[in-house]
Amino acid sequence: MKINSKDFRARPGKRVTVAEWPTSVKPFCDSKKEYQKLLAQHVEELSSLQRLHYASNRYALLLIFQGMDAAGKDGAIRHVMSGINPQGCQVFRALRRNLMNRKQA
Repeated sequence: MKINSKDFRARPGKRVTVAEWPTSVKPFCDSKKEYQKLLAQHVEELSSLQRLHYASNRYALLLIFQGMDAAGKDGAIRHVMSGINPQGCQVFRALRRNLMNRKQA
């Protein structure tokens, strides 16, 4: 089972409209145990890719976790990022659009 990253990749020079991107995917596994095994494999691969990405010093990577409050973003981030070296990351909280507009006025 492999997720096609091209489905989630923003192209250079193209305008990104987050509302047009998929917000859910079909289940990949039949059980929680299968998901845990898959997660462990992906976390290990992500850790290896982070070292390679950091060493190349050519590109940046932006991950966006979008969802309503209590949508599970914290848990997803905690699981996905568990194999990542925090020294190689910066985390920013995005303000809601109406809050940004008020601050600009």
